[in-house]
Amino acid sequence: MAKNVSDEHGSKGVETISSSSSCQSSSSPRSSPYVHEVGVPPKQNLLKEIAAAVKETLFADDPLRHFKDQPSSKKFILGLQAIFPILEWGKHYNLSKFKGDLIAGLTIASLCIPQDIGYAKLANLEPQYGLYSSFVPPLIYAFMGSSRDIAIGPVAVVSLLLGSLLQDEIDSSTNPVGYRHLAFTATFFAGLTQFILGFLRLGFLIDFLSHAAIVGFMGGAAVTIALQQLKGLLGIKKFTKDTDIVSVMSSVFSSARHGWNWNTILIGISFLIFLSVTKYIGKKQKKFFWVPAIAPLISVIISTVSVYATRADKHGVEIVKNIRKGINPPSVKEIFFSGQYAGKGFKIGVVSGMIALTEAVAIGRTFASMKDYQLDGNKEMIALGTMNIVGSMTSCYVATGSFSRSAVNYMSGCETAVSNIVMACVVLLTLALITPLFKYTPNAILASIIISAVVGLVDIEAVTLIWKIDKFDFIACMGAFFGVVFSSVEVGLVIAVSISFAKILLQVTRPRTAILGKVPRTATVYRNIQQYPDATKVPGILIVRVDSAIYFSNSNYVKERILRWLADEEEQVKENSQPRFQYLIIEMGPVTDIDTSGIHALEELFRALQKRDIKLVLANPGPVVVDKLHASKFQELIGEGRIFLTVADAVRTCYSKMELEP
Repeated sequence: MAKNVSDEHGSKGVETISSSSSCQSSSSPRSSPYVHEVGVPPKQNLLKEIAAAVKETLFADDPLRHFKDQPSSKKFILGLQAIFPILEWGKHYNLSKFKGDLIAGLTIASLCIPQDIGYAKLANLEPQYGLYSSFVPPLIYAFMGSSRDIAIGPVAVVSLLLGSLLQDEIDSSTNPVGYRHLAFTATFFAGLTQFILGFLRLGFLIDFLSHAAIVGFMGGAAVTIALQQLKGLLGIKKFTKDTDIVSVMSSVFSSARHGWNWNTILIGISFLIFLSVTKYIGKKQKKFFWVPAIAPLISVIISTVSVYATRADKHGVEIVKNIRKGINPPSVKEIFFSGQYAGKGFKIGVVSGMIALTEAVAIGRTFASMKDYQLDGNKEMIALGTMNIVGSMTSCYVATGSFSRSAVNYMSGCETAVSNIVMACVVLLTLALITPLFKYTPNAILASIIISAVVGLVDIEAVTLIWKIDKFDFIACMGAFFGVVFSSVEVGLVIAVSISFAKILLQVTRPRTAILGKVPRTATVYRNIQQYPDATKVPGILIVRVDSAIYFSNSNYVKERILRWLADEEEQVKENSQPRFQYLIIEMGPVTDIDTSGIHALEELFRALQKRDIKLVLANPGPVVVDKLHASKFQELIGEGRIFLTVADAVRTCYSKMELEP
């Protein structure tokens, strides 16, 4: 039997390079297998190691590579282009590109103007502040941003989040001036947070919020926003300030008898149906993408004219009333840089800034991949941060990338960020000339526009896919969704972040392990026996793979899990009257790193195996792991030559040793 297994594993006739196994007996009359020796990486200077780690973490894309071997004048120009990408792509700008940007800019302007007025109400601000936020920030972004397709302005989720957090500190109805000042303060700190993250190249921090959590959070926020619009859609005057579904629906039904206005309902439902139909047309026929884009503006014009002509505002239909005419007034003096509200503005700004940043980067990356160009995440953060800092000083609240507008921008054939400039110019003309015309715009139409816009944020297909791929991700998604819907936006956000971190901690502290077997009809391939049920175990040898770095957080678990594998396998061996285990081989290919606790855990594992007369063998360790094992003299503890290049080498050598034992 021993000879057959030996032949199966190729222990004879192996061409060798050098010997490195103490599992062999040099006095054996038989020829022993030879295996390639595991190389020990050369020692590196500590400072160089630290520098390499910092470079890989913060400067993996080597942002200064363009400056190498360039004269000072060229470096200066490259520096300006790095800060203002428009100076680089602007050299190749032409009339053909401008035509695409002009059409795209006009199209997204027709969409953003009615949306901005509605989103400002979500943030509990006067309508003009929504328009202000679609003038200055897009201009700043056009010069500093690296995305060609993203459309900048207020968005529903951030507006709701900001309004909810600000309202907890200052009541907008009793102290509108203080509320507005706190909004500008939060916007300033949101921009500062974004700028610092980009400048320090810490953008990877936003990746800690998982895709599943974002899908759930956005979906929950969409439902909450839609529920909030029932006030305007039904013409309810006394409405709850809470955002959870129970409070909102209680407020809706309690006012059903005397609080609903049927003229308002007729306007709201009619245009909601109109907007839904145009959206359906645009989705089914891509060439009619412009139909749902201009539908909101058409709805505003028709409803405004209708209300003015019929004087419906005299019959209980709530209207926008006054929108201040004129461009953005300065607001530097309205920002709290000290006092109790400075700290509150900072906390609100950090939260809203991170959410805005996550949404913008996700949108930018999506469209960049569709057009096959690279998006510099850190430049994006600096651009977004700068535009919000400047925006806070010019009466704007937090602006970011809008998915609906960016999609329209992309479908309209935009070529560059000039489409944002065109949109900003249209908004400027609106502010300077025609804002009084919106005086009779009914709130119901704004509610319809917002509901129509946020419905797309509930991504059923994404939730279904998350369920199929990862059940834990699905829990994170649903936790964030129900947290927003049944409690508040803040609670949903906390749940989303908490579950994302819990998943990371679970994966770090409880890494996967597997027993490996030899795949049939292969000479050297060993794989997980659960994935390959026909893989055969090697008699007398247990092969275990650890699928994670071994750190203080999981080292004890890894040791105990391997011993449990061994105990379970030993029971099966006894039941089947098979040879006892003489070797435990740990496949360490996936082990990217190991710390002091990890090495101590291996030492404890070695001693536990010694008591059972089982030898510990390591296979396929990486350079970092090998270096630390040698530094700790672990190879001397387990015996020279017990570290192999591959699992196959370890199996051949150890099985050869087993052949020599009585």
